[in-house]
Amino acid sequence: MKKIYLLVFLLIASTGFSQEDAWIYFNTKPSSQFYLDTPLEMLTQRALDRRTNQNIVLDFKDVPIEASYVNQVKAVVGITVMAKSKWLNAVHVRGTQANINSLKTFSFVSKVDFADKSLNQTGKIAKSSKIKKVNKSKKTKIDYAYGTSANQIQMLNGQLLHQQNYTGLGKIIAVIDAGFPGVNTAQPFQRLRDNNQILGGYNFVLRNPDFYTGVSHGTSVLSSMGGYKENSLVGTAPDASYYLFITEDDTSENPVEESLWVEAAERADSLGVDIINTSLGYFEYDDAAYNHTYSEMNGTTAYMSRGAEIAFSRGMIVVASAGNSGSSSNPHIAVPADAVSVIAVGAVNASETLASFSSIGPSFDQRIKPDVMAKGQAAIVSDAAGNIVTANGTSFSSPIMAGMIACLWQANSGKTNQEIRELVIKSADRFAIPNNQYGYGIPDFGLAVSNGLSLDTFSKNDFILYPNPASDFISISLPLSIDKARVAIYSISGQKVVDKEITTQSASISLKALSKGMYIYKVESNSFSKSGKIIKR
Repeated sequence: MKKIYLLVFLLIASTGFSQEDAWIYFNTKPSSQFYLDTPLEMLTQRALDRRTNQNIVLDFKDVPIEASYVNQVKAVVGITVMAKSKWLNAVHVRGTQANINSLKTFSFVSKVDFADKSLNQTGKIAKSSKIKKVNKSKKTKIDYAYGTSANQIQMLNGQLLHQQNYTGLGKIIAVIDAGFPGVNTAQPFQRLRDNNQILGGYNFVLRNPDFYTGVSHGTSVLSSMGGYKENSLVGTAPDASYYLFITEDDTSENPVEESLWVEAAERADSLGVDIINTSLGYFEYDDAAYNHTYSEMNGTTAYMSRGAEIAFSRGMIVVASAGNSGSSSNPHIAVPADAVSVIAVGAVNASETLASFSSIGPSFDQRIKPDVMAKGQAAIVSDAAGNIVTANGTSFSSPIMAGMIACLWQANSGKTNQEIRELVIKSADRFAIPNNQYGYGIPDFGLAVSNGLSLDTFSKNDFILYPNPASDFISISLPLSIDKARVAIYSISGQKVVDKEITTQSASISLKALSKGMYIYKVESNSFSKSGKIIKR
């Protein structure tokens, strides 16, 4: 008889008293009108200006979650509030199934959603799941070899933007990652520190302001955008400003990290951030009962993906790693790359060939994913000690892309986030024939900036000279079939004042020595000739 009682006790202990994670959704925000009438109580002026510039009105999602509701949930014995979201009007809680279900008695609770989906579907206790240990520090392989970052910029034709002084100045990027040790000390970040381009940050995992801690994944991610070490590493947006947020707990894999990410995205929104880079993706957790399924990769199911979509609706651009599961039994993208508006970035090598680890599409609802590609195999980054190393992963193709998007948006400051997103995708080399491995392909930011600054939309088979009128420089995009050409510029009187050979990798010409006025240009190659007028301002 004692053995039977012991068996029953053990069964209860392993089921009804086990700790579960769940999201508790509220149904109201009693203080809505106050906040909508006094928006500076919930958003900075820069955040409000971003909304105004894109004709985005404030709404219910912008209003902070009701503090009294959160406090009442916290007061329930056995319940721990792990995170909260104003966008989703929800809190992430941890407790027993019974304690979590007891929250349904609150009149302000509209829904309880367990991370273990079987508890939502049947109301029965799920079978105990095998815990899978995850060594997350091995997600990114670092090879200590020096190299040049030229390839990862030139692959995107990003040098053409940099030559026009579009280097991210005036744009703010939030980096949501696992940690940023060394950013406050290492040499490749000296330029960011000297120019006060690190605007702040927060450690959401430990709930403290120390963000120069954790694993160095975020350090390397930041370096591919903002790092600067002459002749070794130049980030894609060296003059952008940055917020650094830690939401990834590298010691475990739990759905609370999705909730912390949404908190960080909301903080980014309130601070007026333009672009969020997230080199994080979630599919499997330590407890397999919490795992996502491919059917959930539809952009509307996962908590983090829903948050990313709301971030886009607030006027920001979210750039995310597609994932590193391309060689696994489940090769598809992870959240939040599945979200409709997120720019999911896959990885290629230096010769623009798909990296075997790069996760593939489509999304479960058959949308093209990943969206675009950038260098993610042997990408050039800095480690926490300031060493310039190579690293593999879509963790790096994503920020390389995010930095270039900041430069593009600087060049087209009047465009909305939707318009910038379209410029990037339409400039990609597989736009007309996308597939599940490369998405729309590798963007050409020279083409994207031309299309953005022009009334007409060009293709990669067009000749483009921009800007026109110009101040100090002009850039030239040659038709796809032309590798090099000779450019001559003549004064109105017929005097040749510029004579230079250009290539697809070096297609910028200085006009600084020329006086203001009208000139005639002529571009010639073996199979191509084009002439026209250009104005020097």
